[in-house]
Amino acid sequence: MAQLAFSANDLAQVRFAISPMWEVAPSFRLLTSNATHPVHGAWVEQVRPRVLAAGLDRGWLAELIGSSGYVPDFLTPAPGQPAPTAAAEWDAITTSPTDRVRQDLDHLARHQGHLGPRLSSLRADPPSQLAKVTQEIETYWELALAPYWARIRAVLDADIFHRARTVAEHGAGHLFNDLHASVSWGDNTLRLVRRKRDMSRHSAGAGLLLIPSAFTGPGLRTQVRPLDPPQLAYPARGIGTLWETRPATGSCALVPVLGRSRTLLLTELESPASTTELAHRTGLSPAGVSQYLTALRNAGLVSAHRAGRSVLYARTAAAETLLEASSA
Repeated sequence: MAQLAFSANDLAQVRFAISPMWEVAPSFRLLTSNATHPVHGAWVEQVRPRVLAAGLDRGWLAELIGSSGYVPDFLTPAPGQPAPTAAAEWDAITTSPTDRVRQDLDHLARHQGHLGPRLSSLRADPPSQLAKVTQEIETYWELALAPYWARIRAVLDADIFHRARTVAEHGAGHLFNDLHASVSWGDNTLRLVRRKRDMSRHSAGAGLLLIPSAFTGPGLRTQVRPLDPPQLAYPARGIGTLWETRPATGSCALVPVLGRSRTLLLTELESPASTTELAHRTGLSPAGVSQYLTALRNAGLVSAHRAGRSVLYARTAAAETLLEASSA
């Protein structure tokens, strides 16, 4: 059991954050394993072919994020804001202190038995090699997570809203005791069972960062490093409904506003798709689909993400809100 003591100052600095990088590592591990997943199966089926086609199963991430065990801490920098952008977290990785990167890689070598040539070059010269790591992370993000981020983000935001309400109504102690089966609170101390690494205040900064995650579950992931607040990533509430098909029963109400074809494309973007796929599914011409998608993108209802030689289009959070409002 690991224990993390809290002073009044620590308790005052407990906060929530949403972190793209805390989704990258566990989602990549899931994609590159042969394991099935009761929740993320549909996502894996869509995304795995893209990731394999891009060769990401043979790159930096494949060596840094193994099938199990330790993931280097520099890949999950402490979020400085409630919801930093993915680019902000890549910048934090690129500027990671050299000593910290080497310490993390030494720890990884103890777990894996050795470092291959690629990671050995990273250890030898972190400043020049970290840019290559973040470039690959960006590629993975665009292929695997960015097209789905609006949907994932909605689940994470809903979790934080629920937890914040719990604190307001019942206090922080109830929040911690309700966070996860392996977490308990008492005597100004947070206790985590089945955790091997120490969580002493001597090795961490003040407060605590609570990070809901769509891919971390069913267990917890923690990170403790000097000066930064301890990070605790936990499975977000509601991930069981993350990939469920959402009926667009009220989409006809949008036809007078957006037009039939644009409304049809929005409803078809239940999952991200290319222009060719949308043309095939809707019967619209590829040129027409491209024209309508451009209009929807300019209106902030659709986002575009490069996937190899094609572009995937996805609904934005604004589009999801619009469809929900019309259904209501």
